[in-house]
Amino acid sequence: MWVWYKAFAFLLGPSNFFAWALSVMFLVFTLRAILYKPFVRQIRTTRQMQELQPQIKALQKKYGKDRQRMALEMQKLQREHGFNPILGCLPMLAQIPVFLGLFHVLMSFNRTQTGIGRLGLSVEENRSLSNYVFSATDVGHFLDANLFGAPLGATMIQQHGLEAFTEFNRWAVIGVGVPLMILAGIATYFNSRASVARQSPEAAANPQTAMMNKLALYVFPLGVVVGGPFLPLAIIMYWLANNVWTFGQQHYVFGKIEKEEEAKKQEALERRAANAPAPGAKPNRARKAQAATSEKSGTAADVTAKDETADEASSASGASGAGKQSARSGSANRTPRPGARPKKRKR
Repeated sequence: MWVWYKAFAFLLGPSNFFAWALSVMFLVFTLRAILYKPFVRQIRTTRQMQELQPQIKALQKKYGKDRQRMALEMQKLQREHGFNPILGCLPMLAQIPVFLGLFHVLMSFNRTQTGIGRLGLSVEENRSLSNYVFSATDVGHFLDANLFGAPLGATMIQQHGLEAFTEFNRWAVIGVGVPLMILAGIATYFNSRASVARQSPEAAANPQTAMMNKLALYVFPLGVVVGGPFLPLAIIMYWLANNVWTFGQQHYVFGKIEKEEEAKKQEALERRAANAPAPGAKPNRARKAQAATSEKSGTAADVTAKDETADEASSASGASGAGKQSARSGSANRTPRPGARPKKRKR
């Protein structure tokens, strides 16, 4: 935030309201840019969890009464699919200390909010204090920065410590804070709506997921609107910038992942089409099976033909042998015709 403040203060002036406002917003953008890869892992983890919902339901149905066995089976399922639920919470957990740190820094810029008398400091002494990397001059410029009398460190219902600001106009604070508060609530709602819309039907049907969806869609945006008057204007800007960035980044990442999945499906279809036979042709497996069958049948036919040839040859040889034998026996057993004179044998 200090780096961005120095950059915008060089362009707009050190006490300019928008120099400080932009430094807060670009603090958000810098943090979210650093957490881009964990955010992508979070989206992939969420989609993977949705794909595993049928298996998770099956485990819950099977081991619903045995929680220890259920936990072991869930860990086994997560290891098999490379699923790590902690990655899904990393971007949110990483933002919490930054949010709390910014809140602490902004509140410490105006230490009179804790009571000048209790600290034993005058307004001038309070404004002369440095704050972490911000010098005493930077702290004074922050307290001087305002928009029509609305300082960044002020809240809409603030009653104490107002003398620390160079100018404070409650109606100006309300006029700036209410639109920011409403915009932050709207941004939170649409951000949650985009996340819920991309859930699978199986995941949305889960009672726990359905309850979390209702909280994200209605309770969180309403909480921003209700809690807005108690927060400094800079914190409301932080929340607004964070949700606007998240909405755009979520849209980009989801579109990128969907394109990757579509490309994988198209590649699988092309691979199947390349391995498939041409239109009207039989598959390769059928050809191989048919060739093997024809070889077997051809071999059997050859064997049958050889057997038939051998049988015919044997029958033919048998017939010729019988003919010769009958001829011999015929010549040996010839008898003269009735009335014919017997032939005399030559001596």
